Amino acid sequence: MPARLPSWAWVSGLTVGAIAAVTVLAVQADQGPHPTAAATKPKPSASADAHPTPKETAPAPVPEGSGTGRRVVYSVGQDRVWLVDASDTTRRSFKVWPGSVDPDPGKYSVGTRRQDPTTGSDGVRIEQIMYFTQEDGVWVAFSNAVDGSSPPPPADAAKTGGIRLPKADGDALWEFGTSGTTVTVVA
Repeated sequence: MPARLPSWAWVSGLTVGAIAAVTVLAVQADQGPHPTAAATKPKPSASADAHPTPKETAPAPVPEGSGTGRRVVYSVGQDRVWLVDASDTTRRSFKVWPGSVDPDPGKYSVGTRRQDPTTGSDGVRIEQIMYFTQEDGVWVAFSNAVDGSSPPPPADAAKTGGIRLPKADGDALWEFGTSGTTVTVVA
């Protein structure tokens, strides 16, 4: 009668065999064809957005003549805001959506701040409102939509002074622009 192998021997033998098979398959796969870098580059899909949001590769320089020291700089011509610290270093810069009434170039200060949501003149729920001047009888202020959306086009002849920011930028400006912070408006 042949000797019977213990069950652990069977398990060990099967494990060694499986490891050997995997090793052979790995060596064969390593020797197969390798795609070139061009072949592995992702191809644009048909569902890709035809007009993607541009990504900034370098911060836009603070406009000449915007002053010195800690300030918020708003360029009417560039539709852009800079948050500049006391050492004249730009901490953040971002594009904005202006209202239909532009503030005149000059130096202002953040006055009233309102964090709680309210309805803007365009009918959109806005928050983190920072008023800094009046122009043509319209208050001019920074704000962001509660839902993060961009503002709709103003209705015919509507005077809106809201400078709308993307949500994350609105949060950053709210933290930076305390009451009394200088706001410099440039052309």
